[in-house]
Amino acid sequence: MQQTPPSSLDQLSEDELTARLEPDLLPKHVAVIMDGNGRWAELRGLPRIAGHREGINSVRTMITHCRDLGIGALTIYAFSKENWNRPLLEITSLMGLLEYFLSTERDSLIRQEVRFRTVGQLDSLPAAARRWARTTEEETAHCDKMTLTVALSYGGRAEIVDAARALAKDAAAGTIRPEQIDEALFQQHLSTHPVPDPDLLIRTSGESRISNFLLWQLAYTELYFTPTLWPDFRRREFLLALLEYQRRERRFGRVLSTVSS
Repeated sequence: MQQTPPSSLDQLSEDELTARLEPDLLPKHVAVIMDGNGRWAELRGLPRIAGHREGINSVRTMITHCRDLGIGALTIYAFSKENWNRPLLEITSLMGLLEYFLSTERDSLIRQEVRFRTVGQLDSLPAAARRWARTTEEETAHCDKMTLTVALSYGGRAEIVDAARALAKDAAAGTIRPEQIDEALFQQHLSTHPVPDPDLLIRTSGESRISNFLLWQLAYTELYFTPTLWPDFRRREFLLALLEYQRRERRFGRVLSTVSS
């Protein structure tokens, strides 16, 4: 697990970093735990919501750069089930920011041909936020250049339980036999289906854990942890993460000699 980009890259410009990317080695799906918004604001003597507002600019940056680089899927952890335990004022502000983002970015998503999807327990969201999310999903359903998945009121364990419950109901109804259940069938019942599993997970702010995010899907994902706070995570930081990813040898449980053969 890489914490800090190689020092040999520190002095390179963004254009020089971009030139080092190998298109065939780029991830097809990037997932992000956007951490550090509150700390970013506190370091500047600002209310925590100011960090979340600035973090929206980093989201815009990630969407644009993923699309421009041909990365087909981006999944961001916007609001976890555990986040409902935060102060009511912060939750209300976050829901307002979600509505603002969807109302202002929907046309941009359509223009960039980015499909918007959500995963998580959307019924837990306020009615207005839920309505904006559903409307944006519907109006971008035809877009096919990239898929942006936003995890809202999401928990990886809950997603797995929901999938198991759905399979149990199918088995009880006789539509499938228990011996038919395998990993492929189970994955079809996850809320992220049919988007492929992430190749690269980025977590900002220096924390080195996955916090109940995509527990099934991250089985063979490369993990990249950076001390950069999310509002400061822009194009340069993303390029460094991609270059580190390209250095990894993905084995998927096999020995090195069988991966390249």
